[in-house]
Amino acid sequence: MGTPAFAATILGALIAAGHRIVAVYTQPPRPAGRGHRLQPSAVQSLAAKHGLTHRCPVTLRNEDEQAAFAALGADAAVVAAYGLILPKSVLAAPRLGCLNVHASLLPRWRGAAPIPRALLAGDRETGITIMQMEEGLDTGPIMLQERVPIASDATSVGLSAELAILGGRLVLPALDRAAEGSLHGTPQPPDGITYASKVSREEGRLDWRQPSTDLERRVRTFDPWPGSFFEIADERIRVLAAIDLPGPAGGIPGTVLDDRLAIACGEGVLRLLRLQRSGRTALDAPFFLRGFPIPPGTRLPCPATS
Repeated sequence: MGTPAFAATILGALIAAGHRIVAVYTQPPRPAGRGHRLQPSAVQSLAAKHGLTHRCPVTLRNEDEQAAFAALGADAAVVAAYGLILPKSVLAAPRLGCLNVHASLLPRWRGAAPIPRALLAGDRETGITIMQMEEGLDTGPIMLQERVPIASDATSVGLSAELAILGGRLVLPALDRAAEGSLHGTPQPPDGITYASKVSREEGRLDWRQPSTDLERRVRTFDPWPGSFFEIADERIRVLAAIDLPGPAGGIPGTVLDDRLAIACGEGVLRLLRLQRSGRTALDAPFFLRGFPIPPGTRLPCPATS
């Protein structure tokens, strides 16, 4: 039960290991691209490629869907970034329960967006937790857990891919041990609980009053979605890469300090390395500036405060 590329990697590990997958559950196709055509999820595409039965219910709250799930007679359910709430009857249907592959070191970063929240917070490590699911939000006992360091230049895409591979590797012994009756959980500690709320589109807006260290993390975290950006001359400019230059800002936040797009921040300086205008090709800063000059002394606007 999963939806994005992270979950597809774990499904691939189950397929490669020879598990008999009675059904794959994923969220319904969504509009995507310029044509807004319906696109299947990464999990649905992989399931179709391997000829697996796949289902895309909008909800699991109705009795017919719950009955259909129970009728599968599954030994276990593996859940990874599915995106739908599993009712109590669904959680109880598999003989060995539902195992969640969660991309954080629970109880840190319970919830929908553990990878971007860990990056934004400047965490130095994260990992995968295999958790026995219960009705609470990521509150179940920890069955297996493995840590990985977060590199100083880590991005959401790269870290997600790394953790997905780890998740696929950890879920296999978890299933084997569950079948043997030797998989035992440990209650999550009451200390250190944090929540990873969903990322909103507006979070990508760069506020030059923030420290350059935080803004550099934001650029790495929000590529490809929702994308970090600023606005100038009624145009939204995406920032795809930047580096943090610690030290005093040297100017009012948002001021362009040189001809290489060094921007004064609340603390430090952020140098923009790769940018993209709406509907245009992404370009390294020198080439971008040839077609869209932003001279030194320009003041990039800061978001309005409420």
